[in-house]
Amino acid sequence: MSTELRINERIRVPEVRLVGPNGETVGIVPTDQALKLAQEADLDLVEIAPQGRPPVCKLMDYGKFKYENAQKAREARRNQTNVIIKEMKLRPKIDSHDYETKKGHVVRFLGAGDKVKITIMFRGREQHRPELGFRLLQKLAEDVQELGFVESSPKQDGRNMTMVIGPHKKKADAKVDADAARATKAQARAEAKAAEDAEREAAHAAGPVAQKKERRRSENLDPEIDA
Repeated sequence: MSTELRINERIRVPEVRLVGPNGETVGIVPTDQALKLAQEADLDLVEIAPQGRPPVCKLMDYGKFKYENAQKAREARRNQTNVIIKEMKLRPKIDSHDYETKKGHVVRFLGAGDKVKITIMFRGREQHRPELGFRLLQKLAEDVQELGFVESSPKQDGRNMTMVIGPHKKKADAKVDADAARATKAQARAEAKAAEDAEREAAHAAGPVAQKKERRRSENLDPEIDA
């Protein structure tokens, strides 16, 4: 429902189809009577379906209604996440080390819930070997299949070949998982620090006792002291 609804005296039609505060149907009543019922119940008469014949109005606390709608809108905006398309560029004859590095970035992007556009860049004679790029894209898709799927199949675009991989996990779910993982790590660090502090305090408390040792006669190196 729109927040710009006509209420109370702004409703100028002769009669309305009235709905009670609990959703019960009252029926078609004159607008003046509906306003009187609203005043008696200490509620507002709110036009919720102006296109009706006659318009549908409901008895409600309009201030509370607007507040709850604003809260829902804020919550929806807070939970709204935009899927970002990352891009990763590769050469068709990329070496294994660089490939693993690039794949690691793709894994990180997909794990965060983002799409990844993979671009194979051909140069010179490589343009006549599109199968090199196709095989590389296939290999990459297979290597990250647990995190993503091929959303847009490989296609040639001039000197480049592109493919889009979409994440299995939604952006919002990925954010929740990331927050949970950070919280778990923070808790583990706090527990480790607490254990380390407790161990240090125990060692400090036991230190003076361990240092006390009764001196025996045989330990005295100067015989004149005991003379």
